[in-house]
Amino acid sequence: MRFLHIVLTAVFAFVLTACSTQKNTSNEQIKIATNSWIGYAPLFYAKETGELEKLGFSLIANVSLAEAADVYNVGRADMVTTTQHEYYALKKLVGDVTPVILLDRSNGGDMILSNVPLETLKSVPRIVVYLEVDSINSELLKSFLKRNRIEEEKLSIINEDQLKIQNVQNTEVPTLIVTYAPYDVALKKKGFEEIASTKSIHDLVVIDALCARSKVIKNHKERLVALKKLLDKKIEQIENDPKRSFAYVRKYLGDISYEEYLASLKSIEWINHPSKKLLEVIERMGYKKESLVQ
Repeated sequence: MRFLHIVLTAVFAFVLTACSTQKNTSNEQIKIATNSWIGYAPLFYAKETGELEKLGFSLIANVSLAEAADVYNVGRADMVTTTQHEYYALKKLVGDVTPVILLDRSNGGDMILSNVPLETLKSVPRIVVYLEVDSINSELLKSFLKRNRIEEEKLSIINEDQLKIQNVQNTEVPTLIVTYAPYDVALKKKGFEEIASTKSIHDLVVIDALCARSKVIKNHKERLVALKKLLDKKIEQIENDPKRSFAYVRKYLGDISYEEYLASLKSIEWINHPSKKLLEVIERMGYKKESLVQ
C-alpha cells in the first residue's frame, strides 16, 4: 500500500506539472521585433486595435531593420520581421530562424535618392552615401552601382539608422541616400529625388516576412495560424478602408500625411496569399514554402 501510494503521488505530481507547463506555454507572450516600414502596417494595426495582444503577441518597435534583427539575435524577441538580407544574416548568426508568414514584396518601397542627376554621379570623383549597412539597403546599392557602372571606390559610406538618415540636410556635396517608405517622405521634401527603386531594379526581389524561432513554431502552431488570419484580415481592412487604418498606424510611420500614406502603400505588393510563381522565386532564395503558415 505504501508503494502504491508513492506511485500514485508521483503520477499525480507529474500530471499537475504537465498541465502547468501546458498552461504556461499557452499563456506565454510571444514578442515580435519589428521596425518602421509600410509593409508592416498590418502588425501595427493589429497592435493598436488590441487584437494582437489578445492572441498573446506583443511588438518591440525599432528604428531600423538591423536593430530589429539585433533584438532577435540577443534573445529579446521570439519573432522578427525581415527582408531576405536580415534572414540570411540571422541564419548565419543564430541558425534558429524560419520564415513563417509572408507579408509584402517591395515594389518601389525601397529606393535610392540623390541630390544630383545620375549623369553627375557618374562623373564626380566622390559621392557621400547614407544607408543602413547591415540591411537590404546594401544589396540595393550594389545593384544600382552595377547597373549604372559607378565605381564603389569613390563612395564615402556613412552607416546610420533611418531615423537619423531622414534628418540629413541637402548640401552641394553629391549625395546618395538608400532608404525606404515612409522615411523617404521627409527627404524628398528637402529636395532629394528618387533615381532608382525596387520597381526599376528588376534583378533584386525584396521580400518581407515574419520569422520565428523553432520553439515558437513547435509550441504555438495554433496561435501562428490565428496570427496569419489576423494579418490577412488587417491587410484586407487596409485595402478596403485605408483612411481608418491610417488613424491607427500613423504613429509608427513618422510625420506623414494621409496622401503620403496612400502613396507608400502603392510602393508595395501584399504577398500574404502568394502566387505559385512567387513561391518558386522564394524557394530559389532559400525560403521553404512548407514552413509557411497557411
